[in-house]
Amino acid sequence: MPNPKPSGRVVVTGVGAVTPLGIGVEAFWSGIKAGKNGIGRISLMDVTDYPTKVAGEVRGFDPEDWLDKKEARRIDRFLAFAAAAAQMALDGSKFPAEDELRLDTGVLIGSGIGGLTFLGEQTKKLYDGGPSRVSPFLVPYMIPDMASGYVSILHGLKGPNTCVVSACSTGADAIGTAYHIIKRGDATAMVCGGTEAPINEIGMAGFCAARAMTTNEDPDSASRPFDAQRDGFVIAEGAAVFVMEDYDHATKRGANILGEIVGYGMSGDAYHVTAPDPDGDGAVRSMKMALMRAEIEPAQLGYINAHGTSTQLNDKTETHAIKRALGEAAYKVPVSSTKSMIGHTLGAAGAIEALICMLAIRDGVLPPTINLKTPDPECDLDYVPNQARPASIGYAMSNSFGFGGHNVTLIMRGTP
Repeated sequence: MPNPKPSGRVVVTGVGAVTPLGIGVEAFWSGIKAGKNGIGRISLMDVTDYPTKVAGEVRGFDPEDWLDKKEARRIDRFLAFAAAAAQMALDGSKFPAEDELRLDTGVLIGSGIGGLTFLGEQTKKLYDGGPSRVSPFLVPYMIPDMASGYVSILHGLKGPNTCVVSACSTGADAIGTAYHIIKRGDATAMVCGGTEAPINEIGMAGFCAARAMTTNEDPDSASRPFDAQRDGFVIAEGAAVFVMEDYDHATKRGANILGEIVGYGMSGDAYHVTAPDPDGDGAVRSMKMALMRAEIEPAQLGYINAHGTSTQLNDKTETHAIKRALGEAAYKVPVSSTKSMIGHTLGAAGAIEALICMLAIRDGVLPPTINLKTPDPECDLDYVPNQARPASIGYAMSNSFGFGGHNVTLIMRGTP
């Protein structure tokens, strides 16, 4: 049932993460603070004939740790990631089990691509053995919205059950949309975030054909945002899920509040299917909208987690956009790309990076941009090169941009 008296404030009470730097929030965060590289040679498939050989894989993940054996063996990897991250987030929030609350708790976990591995496997069965060999679960386990549906079913969450798909902005859009759902009173709580498992034959072939990914075979230098020698992004997989609640509800039940979402901006480039607008106009408007909604000035930002993909176009365009959006403050606000450590998790990236922002605020740590050895003259901001450093962060901004011209910006602060 709708919340008749929403406070207008939305807080985070639980988080979960499945990443190339570890399974679980604190394992992941330890790797980020240490500037650890989570990228390695691809093991999930044979890459002999592919120009890209490296990726950010989630290693040591066993779906049977989170699901029963039969279910774990048949679902796509992106669903298993979502299930695991959601379980962590709900456990961490100490979310009440009351039926009434579950009627008012929704799910919004997005994916940019969905069950591509399962689709590839079933397509091979179709060609090898005919249509009778195709699994009846092909459609439900392939479609991106099933991450939301699946988590809803697992936990009996009967509030708004929906999905957003906006390419590499998906995870951030999911959090922003869930924020608005709670803010306007359509739910008291939302389980939200992003999940992606794109490291498979067809996914790799498509991105290689687009010449978007690195051909650097050295995992320790493949992802190098803002560096003059960058040559493309490193594909990665993973998930991050938040439990977000109305502030009054969270405080009433004595929840441990981890942070608050205070700003959400979104815009469209209307420019090109893959390339960003070189003027960064859409990104500028997204950042300015988030700042306006958060009711803060650019100088109040203590950290920006950049989209920072390690492509020539994105990094210089985002740098230009940050300078346009923040004005003189741009040179004073630290910016970093954590994709340098884990690669680009596509539809999960915005959620993973929002999580990093919240942890950076909590611990007063600026995550580094590793592999930044030869600065690009066109990328001239403070990118926290190669090593984390301490800082007091009042507000943090996270940028996410996606194919199709999607621009999303989130702003968050620490515990109220």
